Amino acid sequence: MTEAAYTGEWDRTEAAAFLADVHVPIRVACRTPAGGLWMLSLWYDFDPEADEFVCATSADADVVRYLRADDGVAFEVSTNDPPYRGVRGAGTATIDPDDGKATLRHLLERYLGGTDSSLAERLLDPGREEVTIRIDPDRCYSWDFSDRMRDASDG
Repeated sequence: MTEAAYTGEWDRTEAAAFLADVHVPIRVACRTPAGGLWMLSLWYDFDPEADEFVCATSADADVVRYLRADDGVAFEVSTNDPPYRGVRGAGTATIDPDDGKATLRHLLERYLGGTDSSLAERLLDPGREEVTIRIDPDRCYSWDFSDRMRDASDG
C-alpha cells in the first residue's frame, strides 16, 4: 500500500475530515470481465490511518466478481446539494470476507444510526454472506465550490 497523492482544494488531512463528516455513498466505477464499464454506490467509511475506503456488500454481488477479475477502480464521494464539494480519484480494490459482519455493522451504525431497522435485519440475516471491499487510493483530487456557489445555496 502506497500513500495516495492528494491534489486539489484540500490536503490529505482536510480530505479525510470531509470523508468522515459526509454521509453519502461512495460511487465506484470498475470494469466488467467483458471489458464494459460498471458504476455503483456503496456505503463507506474512510480509515485515515490506513488511507483507505472500507465498504461492504453481499458476497454474491456482481461487483465482487468484477473486482476479482480487475481490481482497478475510480471513485467519487461528493455532496448531492450545493455547494458541491468532494473527493474523487482512482485506486485498487481488495475483497475479504466480512467475518461476523463487523464492517457491515459499522456501516449500519454510520449511515442508519444502528441496526434497529428492517433493512439492517435483512442485511444481517445469518444466511447472507458479506464481504469487505477496501479501496486503496493511488490519487485523490478534491474540490469545494462553496465560495463560488455562495449565492446559489443555503450553505
